[in-house]
Amino acid sequence: MLKRSLIAVAVVAMLASCVNAGEIKAHCWPCQFVALEITTIPVTVDIGYYVVIKDQTKLGIKVKQDSQNFNNFSGCLNKSGMKRMKVQTNFELKLAASVSKASGIEGSFKVSLTDTSDDASGGGYGSTAEITVSPGTTDVPVCVKLEGNDKTLFSITGTNAPGSNVQIATVKITVKPTGQPCVTDEMKGW
Repeated sequence: MLKRSLIAVAVVAMLASCVNAGEIKAHCWPCQFVALEITTIPVTVDIGYYVVIKDQTKLGIKVKQDSQNFNNFSGCLNKSGMKRMKVQTNFELKLAASVSKASGIEGSFKVSLTDTSDDASGGGYGSTAEITVSPGTTDVPVCVKLEGNDKTLFSITGTNAPGSNVQIATVKITVKPTGQPCVTDEMKGW
């Protein structure tokens, strides 16, 4: 019996030395599985063009009457403390402004995207109604001038009570890319 016990101890000792030598013989694997990276898969996206005019609901222009000529009015963005229009884009674009007068208003309007003079006698109105905007965020001033005639003042005040906010015009902002459209099989144009 002692001989069998010594043989069993010797076999266990040999198995232990075999494990240390880099060899295991067993029916059940004595370890935990570990996840191994086997491949990577790229994830791509087609980036489209975007342009955002920030805080659109806060934009507004209130014009003032020229003290030298009561038929002329001018002003720049000034509602809610917004003095500039924030344009955010990922492509170069042409930003244009046009102004259309309300029904019944006499005189001619001009708009500028560079002039920041609130003075109705200030120059530049109408000469810079289109500018190039680079990718990123750009602050753009928007100013309008009404060059009136003898009927202008009456067409504005007409039946409106003093002090009321009367909309006399609307400035329309348009954008278009300056570059060529990208043409790929997937996008079919822009």
